[in-house]
Amino acid sequence: MKNSMTVIFILGLLVVVAALIWVGSSLERTTSPLREISANLGTEIAQLLHPTPTVLPDPVTVVREIRSLARLETIQYSLEKVITAETGQGPFGFLFGDRLIFVAHGVVIAGVDLGRMAPSDVEFDDLGRVILHVPPAEIFVTALDNEKSYVYDRDTGILRRGDVELESAARRAAENSLRQAALDDGILDQAQTNAEAYLYRLLRSLGYSDVIFETTAGVPSSLETATPNPQASSTP
Repeated sequence: MKNSMTVIFILGLLVVVAALIWVGSSLERTTSPLREISANLGTEIAQLLHPTPTVLPDPVTVVREIRSLARLETIQYSLEKVITAETGQGPFGFLFGDRLIFVAHGVVIAGVDLGRMAPSDVEFDDLGRVILHVPPAEIFVTALDNEKSYVYDRDTGILRRGDVELESAARRAAENSLRQAALDDGILDQAQTNAEAYLYRLLRSLGYSDVIFETTAGVPSSLETATPNPQASSTP
């Protein structure tokens, strides 16, 4: 009798376990579509809140101008600047104002445009030396690095829509500010020195005994100024 009860108990236990497994499997099959729907819905909501931009370039390209260049780039500055652009500020700025903080990364490249040199700017003296009248250095490129530049923060008033031109104005101001910072640091002087050093080494390698550079005032520059400073850095 006792053995029969034990067998019945074990069989009942096995039936209960099998039933629980079946119920769990049924619930899994029932809730799996719900979880899938919930996950898909969450993905759709995320895409609505943070949409991925779609860029569609026009297949037609219009070439406006083609020019031949003879620019000798001799120095590049890599700069960073924080620009604050705002509009509608004042006592009611929290209602109608628009303000953003733009972190700008960019480069300023300077050098000498050899295309501005005429045949008369190259002279030779009786000692076999070359006298060069090199054009003054100038800035060729001031450009933002779009991959590193970004809007750090933006605060728009409750009753105002964001000004679409505000970021463009911040970018223009950033380019001007980067250019002015490079000028203030003496980029043109360094570009001129580097250009003369390059031309000096080039002409000496071609067999000329010496090279003399003349400024716009006609005063020869010393050869020491034609040697680049090893301590100079491309980043101010």
